[in-house]
Amino acid sequence: MSINRRSFLEACSAVGLTGTLLPGAVYAQVDADDTELTVDHIAAAEEVAGVSFTPEERERMVDDLNDRLEQYDAIRDLDLPNAQPPATVFDPRVGGASLPEVSNREDGLDLVLPPAERPASSTDLAYASIPTLASLVRRGEATSVELTDLCLQRLRAYDDELNAVITFTEDRAMEAARRADREIESGNWRGPLHGIPYGAKDLLAVEGYPTTWGAEPYKEQTIDETAAVVQKLDNAGAVLVAKLSLGALAWGDVWFDATTRNPWNLDQGSSGSSAGPGSAVAAGCVPFAIGSETLGSIVSPSTRNGVTGHRPTFGAVSRHGAMALSWTMDKLGPMTRSALDAALVYDAIRGGDDRDPASVDVPFAFDPQSPLSDLRVGYVESAFGGDYDNAEADRRALEVVRGLGIEPEPVELPTDLPIAAMLNILEVEAASAFDKLTRTDGIDEMVRQTEDAWPHVFRTARMVPAVEHVQMSRARTELMRRMHAAMDGIDVFVSPSFQGGTLGITNLTGHPCVCVPNAFRDVEDQPAYRKQPGSISFVGALYRDDAALRLAHAFQQETDFHTRRPPIR
Repeated sequence: MSINRRSFLEACSAVGLTGTLLPGAVYAQVDADDTELTVDHIAAAEEVAGVSFTPEERERMVDDLNDRLEQYDAIRDLDLPNAQPPATVFDPRVGGASLPEVSNREDGLDLVLPPAERPASSTDLAYASIPTLASLVRRGEATSVELTDLCLQRLRAYDDELNAVITFTEDRAMEAARRADREIESGNWRGPLHGIPYGAKDLLAVEGYPTTWGAEPYKEQTIDETAAVVQKLDNAGAVLVAKLSLGALAWGDVWFDATTRNPWNLDQGSSGSSAGPGSAVAAGCVPFAIGSETLGSIVSPSTRNGVTGHRPTFGAVSRHGAMALSWTMDKLGPMTRSALDAALVYDAIRGGDDRDPASVDVPFAFDPQSPLSDLRVGYVESAFGGDYDNAEADRRALEVVRGLGIEPEPVELPTDLPIAAMLNILEVEAASAFDKLTRTDGIDEMVRQTEDAWPHVFRTARMVPAVEHVQMSRARTELMRRMHAAMDGIDVFVSPSFQGGTLGITNLTGHPCVCVPNAFRDVEDQPAYRKQPGSISFVGALYRDDAALRLAHAFQQETDFHTRRPPIR
């Protein structure tokens, strides 16, 4: 019997199975009329999956497959929460890496806090670095209440244009700020983040406040816990002033109420999915924010908004209390004005957590004053060739690195492997994380219903055969091994942020990245004050976030891109 795809779909439609059948697994949600799979469904599924069985084999399969439908329904009845991880845990070390044999600095990072003069204006204070703010607060020349009030004022003043805030956490913030001032005045200084305000992407749970995930179906959601990263920042004395926007379910810059805007060009979205963190940091509304990245969600908005983004090594920061999108690819990290600021925040949030089985304790030997002579630096030679939007600025950035007394070695990434195919892992895991939303048609409520949005991806991901999904994971192991070999003898490499396959490959392998601004290009047919920021990326070896941050900091000591302010003031 020969059944083509069209007749297959027609047959499925007749029994209420359209859109729920998985090629290979022949997985269907049985309707209330107890419709069962038939040998015709199996034959048609073979056409989709690219396999062939005999009539006898189909007859043997059909009863077994129908029995399994009950098993699948039993799994669905469990009503698994979004945060429930799979039993398998992703470990970047499978490729051959290991935790570095380095020690933490015994004195922490206190040495980066030299005496600083108080800025002359409130605007200058709003754009001051974390070391400057920490120095002022510690010496009593500024208070946490003052800084917190300033951030809240600026967020409210500019949010009609930026749309960066989903929920203000003012009561929590003012209580924390007053506590910080009392502690510091009594001599109990917790460290460089004590009393410093910040914002958090609204996929992080904070007890007592909504956690909307930026999506219409969840805009009234509250989660009665506080994310591990927020808890760590609480312990460091930092002050959470707002939960910032993200593209719905961590894609893009469109959330349920608005599009978050780029303060360098308000006609443009701020990119995503860490849209609010990028926009708010760039506009001087918060000194730093916590974003997340699965595939570019820190690097892209950091680039668009002209800020510094640090995507830590996979597992270096606990994701407990964060919305799960892809359990094997999600990372949380800081978005700041400089690499030095990012290092201070990362130092506070890193570390293993029993509540996140993928997290590990990672040493952090960052020293901003140490020479670069011990760093082994590479660059993705092929990625700097050709003509693309930021090419000239990227090549100048590479020359700045060479001017630091470094001669980077050419590195080539394993782009010959099927990277795009492996990235289907993200889509399948995301569809699993939001399986109930898809099955109950909740995705129909989401604002974006285009091909480049989650509703479409969740639906199509259900058509990925289970065997192919496992094969993608096996191919990913090969990618990790080849990436480990490519970085043999390299602590950190330089790459254009969006060229050479760097972004996709390093998100799959879990390598850390520090993305810093390196250009503010004119926008065609726009006033001169509107700019298009560009960025360069420093990618560390696994667990060598310190190396990526050190080189990025050295680059910023020779350039001023990270000090520039957008026209919104």
